[in-house]
Amino acid sequence: MAAEIFESLNLIAKSKNLGPEVVVNTLQQSLINAAKKYLNLAKNIEAEIDKDSGEIHVFLRVNVVDDYPDVDPALTPEEVAAYDEKYMLVGEAEEYNSEATEGDYLEMEIPIENFGRAAIQSAKQILLQKVRDAERDKIFEDYQHRIGTLVSGTVQQVDRGNILVNLGKTEGIIPLKEQIRKERYRQGDTIRAYIANVSTNTKGPQILLSRTHPDFLAKLFELEVPEIYDAIVTIKAVSRDPGYRAKIAVTTKDDRIDPVGACVGMKGNRVQAIVRELSNERIDIIHWSDDMHTYIRRGLSPANIKQITDIGDGRVVVIVGDEDLSQAIGRGGQNVRLASKLIGKELDIYGQTEFGNMPPEEKELLLKPREGVKIPGVGEPVPTAVAAPSKFSELESLFAKKKPEGEV
Repeated sequence: MAAEIFESLNLIAKSKNLGPEVVVNTLQQSLINAAKKYLNLAKNIEAEIDKDSGEIHVFLRVNVVDDYPDVDPALTPEEVAAYDEKYMLVGEAEEYNSEATEGDYLEMEIPIENFGRAAIQSAKQILLQKVRDAERDKIFEDYQHRIGTLVSGTVQQVDRGNILVNLGKTEGIIPLKEQIRKERYRQGDTIRAYIANVSTNTKGPQILLSRTHPDFLAKLFELEVPEIYDAIVTIKAVSRDPGYRAKIAVTTKDDRIDPVGACVGMKGNRVQAIVRELSNERIDIIHWSDDMHTYIRRGLSPANIKQITDIGDGRVVVIVGDEDLSQAIGRGGQNVRLASKLIGKELDIYGQTEFGNMPPEEKELLLKPREGVKIPGVGEPVPTAVAAPSKFSELESLFAKKKPEGEV
């Protein structure tokens, strides 16, 4: 019976891409548990399996003593019990060998066929459960190393707004907050997403997918733009209002390459493929600069910027022409909000007339650094394709009216 179990478990292991050592280890533990149940004895029992012949032997192996040896007081009760399993008192050992005396090493083979049908069935069930656990552990390990990458799957079910995605050997979930709000999926649809996190619980690996993560956009550009994949063009920062608008800053060390043009592609074919994937999310592609003022001007382009003042506390006051104020701020503040996340500074935008008519004391207070004020996002890494998974962006408002540099 045990040999049949060993053979059947080998077939299961092969079908699940598990190594033979998993079968051997789990079968050994299952037989040990069955033997302890059969003998009603919590002592050291060892199982030996010959992988070539399939032969299985189970032994009781203990040291015979008059009294249990002293143990380290720092050991836990579980550790003490495991230590005591290696010893058996003389009176107890005589039940298995009448000639047992103190100092003997008692070794006795336990016939597997004597375990009984129930014990064998129990061993088989434990073994199957351990194989399932090993399979889940392998899936968890595989996907743990894939955090920050893209994955494609099939919509399996839409449950209370959450999308369950069939990934083949396991399934992932796209919570409602990680979905582009205007998208609708049905069972059987193909969907692409970003692996944001992988955890595990009693049900197995839990793979959290996202279509709103800034790095989802960065990874799509990496797929569509060979210069990014080959590290000729680098993505420096990304900010998104998922499904509506996004800003991405790119640069290159090769003066012969136009990073913005490389991302846009011939007749916009590269960026258009990404726009379609993101349900027509408008994308502003900006040439990154290490000069903060230049970077801000590009981030708010094509607004006519009159003055930039870096306050020094993470805030930058930007003065724009009156006719460009609404464009620079964007509908519902969307444009300035995305630019602030992209640049890593809190941008306070004022029209030229509004700032000029501001009372001197109010202007002085505005341009004075604030002490002890924590500005959200300032001093924190801006999400990029190579950064650690960042906080997921929330949908806040509709897109602004005009198209800045590189936008499609």
